[in-house]
Amino acid sequence: MTNKRIQLMIVDDHQIVIDGIKSSLEEYADLVVIAEALNGKEALDKLARQQADIVLMDVDMPVMNGYETACEIASRYPKVKIITLTMFNEKSLINKMLDAGVSGYLLKSVGKEELYRAIKQVNDNKQYLGGDIALSIAKPEYKDILSKQSKITPITPLSTREIEILQFIAQGLSNTEISQKLFISSRTVDNHRTNIMKKLGVHNIAGIIRYAIQNNIIE
Repeated sequence: MTNKRIQLMIVDDHQIVIDGIKSSLEEYADLVVIAEALNGKEALDKLARQQADIVLMDVDMPVMNGYETACEIASRYPKVKIITLTMFNEKSLINKMLDAGVSGYLLKSVGKEELYRAIKQVNDNKQYLGGDIALSIAKPEYKDILSKQSKITPITPLSTREIEILQFIAQGLSNTEISQKLFISSRTVDNHRTNIMKKLGVHNIAGIIRYAIQNNIIE
């Protein structure tokens, strides 16, 4: 018996962005993009015909923006989850979107590995805040999200190379960017990232950043 694939809708007012996201997610067999829309109104029209499991949605769009659309989706289709995927990292907007009911918030600079992890976590009825968002978040109740999603073993020895990679991850660098700085392959970086998460008992970038801050690895 085959597990049901996670059905996605991508909403962005730039077709090239939609195409890029679709292309990035093609390698994941447990995901499928069932619909796309160029604004919030179009997204709502398509959801009326076929509901996705998760909507990946920008904020700044014509006709109906991401905030208005998130409010409508939460009201009309409470089972549909939303991940905000945007360029904006302002505290007020992050809190506003979370208040509207989104389950995840990521910047468009995110790598495909973290986007995939966010989709999986949100699909499991959890909330996901990208690493950059973890550093920007303001409200105490949303800081609790990071605490709940990123429980960390207090004392976990990391190797010198793992700490070095952890610092780069916390700065928001992709596997490719880290590999170029350290003159190692992207696959090696990904292996280190996996080992770091296992040692720390975390499952996302927010957990890595929280550990780094608590242990004075980054400010």
